[in-house]
Formats: sequence, structure tokens, C-alpha cells
Amino acid sequence: MLPKPRADLKPNTFEFEVEPLIAPSGFREYDARWLFPEQINLAGMQALGLGLGTLIREMGVRPALAVGHDFRSYSASIKNALIIGLMRAGAEVHDIGLALSPVAYFAQFALDVPGVAMVTASHNENGWTGVKMGAQRPLTFGPDEMSRLKEIVLSGAGKERDGGRYIHVPDMAQRYIADLTNRPKIKRRLRVVAACGNGTAGHFAPKVLEGIGAEVIPLDCDLDYTFPRYNPNPEDMEMLHALRDKVLAEGADVGLAFDGDGDRCGVVDDTGEEIFADKVGVLLARDLSARHPKAQFVVDVKSTGLFLTDPVLVANGARTDYWKTGHSYIKRRAHELDALVGFEKSGHYFFNPPIGRGYDDGLVSAIAICDMLDRNPGTKMSELRDALPKTWGSPTMSPFCPDEVKYQVVERMVALFTGMKANGDTLIGQKIRDLVTVNGIRVVTEDGTWGLVRASSNKPGLVVVVESPTSEANMRGMFAEIDTRLSAFPEVGAYDQKI
Repeated sequence: MLPKPRADLKPNTFEFEVEPLIAPSGFREYDARWLFPEQINLAGMQALGLGLGTLIREMGVRPALAVGHDFRSYSASIKNALIIGLMRAGAEVHDIGLALSPVAYFAQFALDVPGVAMVTASHNENGWTGVKMGAQRPLTFGPDEMSRLKEIVLSGAGKERDGGRYIHVPDMAQRYIADLTNRPKIKRRLRVVAACGNGTAGHFAPKVLEGIGAEVIPLDCDLDYTFPRYNPNPEDMEMLHALRDKVLAEGADVGLAFDGDGDRCGVVDDTGEEIFADKVGVLLARDLSARHPKAQFVVDVKSTGLFLTDPVLVANGARTDYWKTGHSYIKRRAHELDALVGFEKSGHYFFNPPIGRGYDDGLVSAIAICDMLDRNPGTKMSELRDALPKTWGSPTMSPFCPDEVKYQVVERMVALFTGMKANGDTLIGQKIRDLVTVNGIRVVTEDGTWGLVRASSNKPGLVVVVESPTSEANMRGMFAEIDTRLSAFPEVGAYDQKI
């Protein structure tokens, strides 16, 4: 039996080599994230695998899983430790090797297995690791499953069973690429820059885009787990600026940026303008709702208000539901409402049938963008963007805030703005029209300018986003209103980026 996990072990000690280290804070709302080896060691990953296998049996699900890992120097070792734990729980493990998260989700269908465990830190910086998990395809775990997993693992309640089995799957990458490219080629001649930040997507994105008929200009597609230029994160302005420069230098039609595990896609248009993912979502919703009348969409609370007010979407009878931020939340909500697509401002898009299988896949998103351009052969990406009603919006900004207090800080912001609305107080010189508290606090003023504060679900920090449909000044004013109040909390630190 594995010893009960501890949170106080230190690297380079005897105890660290023989006992599981697991920091409780790594169990997050819909996946798990730790710094390796400071917060979890290999024995801790074994304990996680044992607990995951135990939970899957507890859920009444056949204990068979597709397991993969992203391209980091330590990911394969972590995956192997996780596999040992799963097999100790009596699980059948299908090891798909180096993969994107959507390759692992695809493998659930291709191999007809109910479970998935993808070792990835997604867009987090080197030093981070984690696991995205699920047992009911195409869904991944939410708060209930993660809470129960945490309870099982940290209490040492994982149950060892006989019957564990290991199956090596050597060709899942090829099967995935073939699945996405087994379709008619696009007719329009599209020159596409594919930016991968030297992450895992570099092995997949150029092949898939070439397979649908695009001319691909690779940018940082050689795999290098040191990420020598920038972190592969399509919300990071450094990556988007590098993509902009390449699009302009090459005269490309569009630039597409993929994150570390390939489940998100960022966009730069032909003029080098970065289009935030929620605006790209509006463009795709326009395109798809014209072909699927009265289409239902789901978007997260960080996203633009255009999903409700855009005249084209209104004319097409499109319906949009705003929901909690997080890939697991939006995926589940889109599944529950039988939505055509779920969109997140972070770039997670969830295409349900007939377009996709319901999970987030940055390459399916890229294909949808290419198809949209193909259906508008005389229109540039920048012209599609310019046809949207004008709004001024910020990127996602994240001030540091420790995991132990970030939710309390958000609760205090909710109470603060709720009190202001009740008192008739103003923000940017306007009364507060609406408060959305489904996930943090989204405060909306009379002219539609809004600001959001919520706790990050995958690292110690808060999330701040602002947008105005009337002026850049009001957008910046809303940020100043929020930033002034957050700065009053000593627990809140520096931002990763600011407008």
C-alpha cells in the first residue's frame, strides 16, 4: 500500500523519495495543477492514479482510460507514475504517448474507453504539471468529481485491485490527424501562419491545416520544451505579437496560435490585428447561425456582450447562454443545452455534432475558421472583423493572489459591488445596471460597459476583464475602478499584463 500523501516533504531528502508529496491546493475546480517537484513528486502522482482509478470504479464506470502526455522535459516520467497508480487500482490503461489534450479526448472515442487522463500543464509556464481527467465522454471532471478525488487521494483511501492492464497505442496521433483531414479540401487559397510556441501542437497543427488544403507557414513549430521564445499561450500578447509580425512579413491571410496542449486557438487577421477569442466566437457564431437557424450557443462570463446584441445573431435567431468560465463548465453546459458551440474567451471552443464531438480542440477551431473564410471567398479576415459592432475590450489580465485567499477576495468584491448597486452608487459616472454572479462578479453600467473579477481556476491569481461598447475611455475607466479596489487588498499582487 502507498503511504498517505503528505504536503510537507522537501526535495533531495530520503522521505521525498519514498513517500507521496501532494499539495492540497493542486486539486482545482475542474482539473489538477502542481509545481513539479515542489508541490507533487512521482510517488504523489502514483497516489493520484490510484485515487483516480478508485473514483472511476466508485462512479460505476468501466475502469479503462486513454492516457497521454504533453511535450515537457518531465511529462513522460509523470505520466508513467500516474499509469502505475492507475494499474494498481486495477485500471486498463491505453497509453497514447505524446499527445494534445484533444488527441486524448479523441482516443476515448477511437478506442471506445470511457476515461481519460491527460498529463499536461496546458499553457502554464515550465515547472507546472497537471492532469485533465474525465470518465463520461466528452465531459471532463467538474467540482464534484474533483472534490471527491481530492478526498480519496489525500486521505489515502485509494483501493488497490488486481486486473490492471497496460496497452501501448503507437498510432493515435496519425489516427487523429486522419480523422480531422478526411474531408473535402477548402477551395479558397488560404495562406495560414501556424504558431505553436515550440509546444506539442507543433507536431500536429501544420499537418492538419495542410491536410484540409491550406498553405501553411510554420512559426515556432519545432518542438523544444524549453520554450525558447515565449510560453505557448494564445492569450499572451508576446505570442500574438510574434504571430502578427509573421503574418505581416509573409502577407498571410490569417495567423493561428495554439497553446501548449492544443485545445485552444488564437487568431491574428491579415492586417496583423489580434482578434480576441470571444470576438472570433462571434464571427463563427454569425457564420454557423446562418447555416443552423436558431442555433444555441454557450459563452463564458469573460466574453463580449455582442453575443446578445449583435444584429446578425439577433436576425438569425441565435440564442446565447452566459455561464461559468472554465473548460469543464462550458463543455458541460453546452452538452446540457445541446448547444451547437460553446465559446470561452480563453480560446476553448466546444463544437458539438455535426461539427465536433463536444470537447475542446484548437485544431477543430482552426478548421472552422478556415471554413468560414472559405465560405466568404471575396472577404478578408479583417473585413469580417470590421463588420462587427465596435467594442473596446481588454485581454485577460491576472493579478497574483494566493490560492488560499483568492476566493475570499472575490467574495469581498462581490459584496462591495452588490452594496454599491443597492446604494445607487456609480462607476465611471454611471449607475450599475446589472450584476452577474454566476462566476465571480461581472458588473455592468448603464451604457453596457462591464468589468469582471473572478478567481483563476488553474493557478494562484485573479482574472480581470473589461469591455465597453461606447468608448476606449470607458473601458479603461472601468479597469481603473476595479484595479483601485483590488489594490486595496494586501493579498493582491502584480499583474501578468495590463492594458
